Amino acid sequence: MSSEIRLTPTSFIVLGLLEAAGEATPYELKQVVAASLADFWSIQHAQLYSEPERLAQAGYLSERREEGGRRRRHYKVTAAGRQALRSWLEKPTAELTELRDPGLLKLFFGANPKALAGAQVPVHQRKLAGYEKLLAEMGAAAPAGMRLSLESGIGHEREWVRFWSQLVE
Repeated sequence: MSSEIRLTPTSFIVLGLLEAAGEATPYELKQVVAASLADFWSIQHAQLYSEPERLAQAGYLSERREEGGRRRRHYKVTAAGRQALRSWLEKPTAELTELRDPGLLKLFFGANPKALAGAQVPVHQRKLAGYEKLLAEMGAAAPAGMRLSLESGIGHEREWVRFWSQLVE
């Protein structure tokens, strides 16, 4: 039975990753975040160590601790955790994206647009190429949500390339 705690985006990241993995340690969660979510959601690594423990205390996760060695903690989603995740996924969000772009911040305060653009175009071209390569590698076998998120990233990067390229000219 879960006790009432406030579930945050970090809570849902942990629940979603553990639901997909079946079971994982906080270190394994950190690796998955770095490989998959870091491009569109920043999360402090320390949160990936503290949040599973908090969710376990509230009944959303179960914990298995290794008997010997480093005594790692392995977490799994409980029925209460699955229900919380399902409820969160079913509720559409109307929140806007928080855009934290150092290039735009400098542009806002009067930096030279052409100089900024010259640095930004290749960065966004590389990111776009990386996303396109990943999409090609994933193919149709990728889960729909992951594929759609990646397609969104591709669209954003294409727009950044277009925007910054026009400032170079």
